[in-house]
Amino acid sequence: MPEQAESSKSSKCGDGDCSGGCAKKSSPHLWGRRDIVTGLGWLSVLGASGGVVAGLVRFMFPKVLFEPAQVFRAGFPHEYAIGTVDTRWVRDQRVWIIREPAKMYAVSAICTHLGCTPVWLTNEDKFKCPCHGSGFYKTGINYEGPAPRALERLKIDVGSDGQIVVDKSKKFIQEKGEWNLPGSYIVV
Repeated sequence: MPEQAESSKSSKCGDGDCSGGCAKKSSPHLWGRRDIVTGLGWLSVLGASGGVVAGLVRFMFPKVLFEPAQVFRAGFPHEYAIGTVDTRWVRDQRVWIIREPAKMYAVSAICTHLGCTPVWLTNEDKFKCPCHGSGFYKTGINYEGPAPRALERLKIDVGSDGQIVVDKSKKFIQEKGEWNLPGSYIVV
C-alpha cells in the first residue's frame, strides 16, 4: 500500500490538474484574497508617496499674501479744492486727502476704535463711524463715541513729477505730537 500512496503523490495535482481525485479544486475567482490585500497595500504605499510628492511640490510655491501697494500716486495738488475733504481714495486705498489754504494732508480712513471705515458727512463737516458712532472733526481729532484717539495721518509728499505721493506704511499719531513733523503734510 505504501506504493499506492507514492503514486497518488506523484499525480499532477500540484499543477492544477486534479484528475487524481484529490480534494483541491481550481478557484473560480480571478483574484484571491491574498492578491486583493497585496493590491490594497501597494495602493496605500502609492497614495502616501503621492501625498509626500504633492507636499514637496506645494513647498516650492510659498504662500504669499498679495496686498495692494502701500505707496500710491494721488494726482496733482491743483486737482483738489481748497477747504474740502476728497473722498476719491476711500474705496481703493482707505485714505482721505484734505486740502487747507496753506497745506494738504492725508488721513487714514480706518477708525481707531475697531477698524471700520468712517464716512465723510459734508453737511455736518465731520467723519462719522457707522459701526459704533465715533465722530471726528475734519482734522481727524475724535470728539464723540468710543474711539480712543484721533485718526492717523499718513506720509504725504510731492514726487519728482509733481504728483502727490501717499505712503500708508508711515503713520503720524496726534497724541505723540507727530502731526507737525515733516512728511505729515505738504505745503501748497
